Amino acid sequence: MLRDERGELVELLRSLTESEWETPSLCAGWRVRDVVAHLQTDAVGLPSYMLMGLRAGSVNGTNAALVDQFSMLPTTELVDRLAKANGWFSRYMPKIALADMFVHQQDIRRPLGHARKIPAERLIAVLGHPDPFASPGRYLKGLRWEATDADWSRGSGPLVRGPGEALALAMVGRTVALDDLDGDGVPELRVRCG
Repeated sequence: MLRDERGELVELLRSLTESEWETPSLCAGWRVRDVVAHLQTDAVGLPSYMLMGLRAGSVNGTNAALVDQFSMLPTTELVDRLAKANGWFSRYMPKIALADMFVHQQDIRRPLGHARKIPAERLIAVLGHPDPFASPGRYLKGLRWEATDADWSRGSGPLVRGPGEALALAMVGRTVALDDLDGDGVPELRVRCG
């Protein structure tokens, strides 16, 4: 699944114009190019990544260091590096890598208007294992989540229902997805997303 998710993103990226690479993504302060630079985690060796993390002092600092290091590369090189990447992150943390790749692909696709059909099994995998570095617990707690396009639900409490893609984005605080959701839990989710 991770290979397919990466392949779809690489295909999209190869089709973008230079101006699309400069488009703001759903990640605050990051252009499309910056999101792809962040996704270079798998192309960086684990020792180098750990050193980067120690120097940065936090996950957000490490992400910023990746963006600083790679965002100015030519777009063709960024895509080639992403396409070839199958490093430590994918091998040791495939569920997190899939969730990260999925959300960031949507961070790119939504602002550019490039919708896609996502296989139900991939949605279920991402919904079942949201990226822990995005602190999904603060959004998930005390709510019942139900996908309308896949056989998936979790939790109990006021209902948050909608397409799996929108649920996956809302689980990590992407407010743009909230308008795609319904249920009596959505007002509380809006408060949590700030």
